[in-house]
Parts: sequence; structure tokens; C-alpha cells
Amino acid sequence: MKLTEKKESEAKIKNMNKDYIKNLGDLKKVGYESKSIKDELRDNLKIKIRNGENAFEGIHGYDYTVIPELERAILSRHNINLLGLRGQAKTRLARLMVQLLDEWIPTIEGSEINDDPLKPISRYAKDLISAKGDDTPVSWIHREERFFEKLATPDVTVADLIGDVDPIKAANLKLSYADDRVIHYGMIPRANRSIFVINELPDLQARIQVALFNILQEGDIQIRGFKLRLPLDMQFVFTANPEDYTNRGSIVTPLKDRIGSQILTHYPESIEIAKVITSQEAHLDKRQRDIIHVPETAKDLLEQISFEARDSEFIDHKSGVSARMSITAFENLLSTAERRAIKNGEEETLLRFGDFLGVIPSITGKVELVYEGEQEGAAFVALQLIGDAVKSLFPDYFPKIEKLQKPDATTPYDDLIEWFFESSGFELPDDLPDADYKEKLDSIAPLNKLIEKYQPELKEEDKYFMKEFLLWALVEHKKLSKQRFSKGLQFKDLYGSYISGL
Repeated sequence: MKLTEKKESEAKIKNMNKDYIKNLGDLKKVGYESKSIKDELRDNLKIKIRNGENAFEGIHGYDYTVIPELERAILSRHNINLLGLRGQAKTRLARLMVQLLDEWIPTIEGSEINDDPLKPISRYAKDLISAKGDDTPVSWIHREERFFEKLATPDVTVADLIGDVDPIKAANLKLSYADDRVIHYGMIPRANRSIFVINELPDLQARIQVALFNILQEGDIQIRGFKLRLPLDMQFVFTANPEDYTNRGSIVTPLKDRIGSQILTHYPESIEIAKVITSQEAHLDKRQRDIIHVPETAKDLLEQISFEARDSEFIDHKSGVSARMSITAFENLLSTAERRAIKNGEEETLLRFGDFLGVIPSITGKVELVYEGEQEGAAFVALQLIGDAVKSLFPDYFPKIEKLQKPDATTPYDDLIEWFFESSGFELPDDLPDADYKEKLDSIAPLNKLIEKYQPELKEEDKYFMKEFLLWALVEHKKLSKQRFSKGLQFKDLYGSYISGL
């Protein structure tokens, strides 16, 4: 039998017997062997790697960057610091590590710090085993209960994380303050044999970070003069934003020295990966997916907005642009279309380009503006991002519009621009029923010809979004003008719009 199969077989036997293992004697009979949490993670990861299984299901875009580094850190039994901007799945990665733990582990029943029955460390557990021997009761903990998380904030104290003397316990048990039984354990000792995550580590005050030194390295804790040798069995995972090192706080050097691996996370590197993440994470009502047709171009455009935001001169790059922006924007986008369908009493509808105006609240709430952006206003910046996304994607679908061209040069868009020059304008109300919306766009003959020529294989239901996309692109390239009125948008030729504004 292969070593891997043997370990899996032993694990199955232990899991089957757990309902019958009630005390320390039962554990010894089945040959249970203690294993540290880091060895649990390491052994179970090795099995997944050998079997070609994905140890971090639901994480996209990290296959050749973050995940290999994280797996190497686990195999090295390191405590880990995930360093990256917001919305880069740092906490998600830490939570998924729970799936690499054994499904069940035994503990001394009643222990505050999940004592290993074969390697007790607390006074309570040692005294209980001394008194009851093999009859010491054992309980079982599922791996889902072995994940603890703490957001580092300036008000976190040593008592919260490590522990403190409990005067009420001392009074009730009639104990002297010199007796270590008066100690009330904090979050970290109570998370013994578990994964403990501290999010935004630099926000933790320096004196609190110092309190972690001995736990990470020597395995002892100090509480109000008590120095207890508690070799806690922990897997620490820290998360931090790189700018926190200089802005809100810093990770003190001796603590960084005790963290085995620092892993840099990043944003999706392609629109395709970003679309997969958004589709997976967006909380959509099934009816929204059923009644709203969303063109692939619209999904590309939505993700391109985030890419533009990360390069925008109006947005603070140090703060980052979370992947949550695309997720909430997609939810708002579909809700905008759904609201129109409900209002018009329609059973199904097409997503329109104009629906992107409904994602502005999702953008303005997710970005940190620099001074110039604050001066322009959040709504202006959001519209600018939509426009920049249109310009970036436009050459993928239609001939590029050159910034400089000869006065007598012809372009594929001349007939369409001429159509607007000869008309008084083209209005597209937001809540127009689908039939009227299609009729209005179909009435622009040069627009139809451009779609047929350059996007001949486009699905019929996608053509209307592409028509609007083309109009917006001409506006962004200063070939047409666009104005907002109370009920929708009005497109005009650029020169006529200028004259009417005089």
C-alpha cells in the first residue's frame, strides 16, 4: 500500500471511530498519534498536490503566482504574511486553508485551549489526566471550528489577544493572585491548534505586536507577571497593505523577522480572469440572470472600468481598487435593467449601455480620490472611467479613430456623423420599453450598416448594445456630443451642439 493511501486509510478509521472514542483510553487503543497543525496542513496539502487537486478552490488568477508561493510556505511550516492591496482575496486564501486541516481532532473535554489529549499543556488538562487517567473525557472538534480571525484595530489590547488576570475567577475560586488558575486566556491561547488570522497587522499598536514575539518563536506567554510555558500549536496568517508600512503604522522589525514567508498578492491580470471572479462573487437573484440578457461586451466593459481606475490620475493608486468594485457594479448594472423591466411590465429585457449610469454609486463608494479627483467630483471621475473603458475597448470592435487626420480624409464613420448633423438630435430615454428602444436605434441607417460591416457575426440580441457602444465611443473621440436630460440621454453632432450652446 502506498504511503499516501495508508495515511488516508488511517484517517478514515479515526473518523469512523470518533463517535465511539469517549476518553483518553479509547484514543490510545486505536493508536492515535498527535500531530501539529503545521504538519496537518503540510500532509494534507501533499496529498492534494499528488492527486492534482486544487487546494484553493474558487481563487482565480493566482495559479502561477500566489498559490505556488503559499503552498511552498505551508510545506515549509511557516507562519505567513499576505501582503497586498484591498480586494485581493487575502482573507479568502486564509479561510480556505481550513480545508487542509484534518476533519476532526480530539481535545480534552472542558479545556479552554483545546488541549491535545496526548500532549496537554494547560494546568486544567494536566490535573484532569492526573486524576482520571485513561478515563479522562475526550471531545472532538471539526476543522470549521478551528479558524479564528481578528481585525487589528488601535483599541486591541494584550488582554484581548493573550489574556489577563480575572479577579472574579479569583474571588469565586478563592484563589490567590499568585495562582495561575486566575488567568483568563485571550483569543490566541483559545485558538490553540487552530489557524489564527490577524487582518491589517500594521494597525496593531507596536506594543501589542511585541507581545506576539514569544508566541511565534519561543511558545510561551506572559500575563501580568506570570510567565507560562505554553507551547501553543498555531498556524498564524497575517494580512497587510504595503502602504500601511508608512501610513497608518508599521510591522515592527523583530515581528517581521519571525514570520516565515511574506507573499505578495495582486489584482487580476486579464479581463477574462476578472470576469470569472465577478461572475462567481456577485450576489444575483436567479430571476435577474433569467430575464436579463447580458452581452459579453458589457461584461468586458465592466471589468475594463476597474482596470482604468487602477491607472487613473484621479484615483489614489496606493489605496488600490478592490475587485469588489466590479462585483457590486455588476449587481447594480443588472438591477438597473431589472427595474426598467418591472416598470414596463416586461418579462425579459436586454442590458443597455445606458444602464451603466446605474453603476456610478458602486464606483464612487469604492475608490479613494486624490486632490485632483476631489476637485472634479466623484461622479465626474466615475463617468470618466466609463468613457476611458469605452475608448480602450473600441479598437477591438471597430476601426481605430485617429486623433489627427487630414481635413479631406474619409473615415468609416462619416455617414453616421453626417446623419446626426442633418438631424435635430437623437434622444434615448432610460425607461423606454424594449420594442421602442430597438425601433429607435434601428432608425439610424448608417449605424446599422456599421454594425453589419464590422460585427457581422454578432448575435441579434447583442447588436443593440453594440450600437449604443459605438455612439458612446464617437462621443469619447469628440465626433459626437452627449447630453443628459431628466429622462435619458441626447446625442447630437458636435458642431451643432456647439452652436446651440452659444
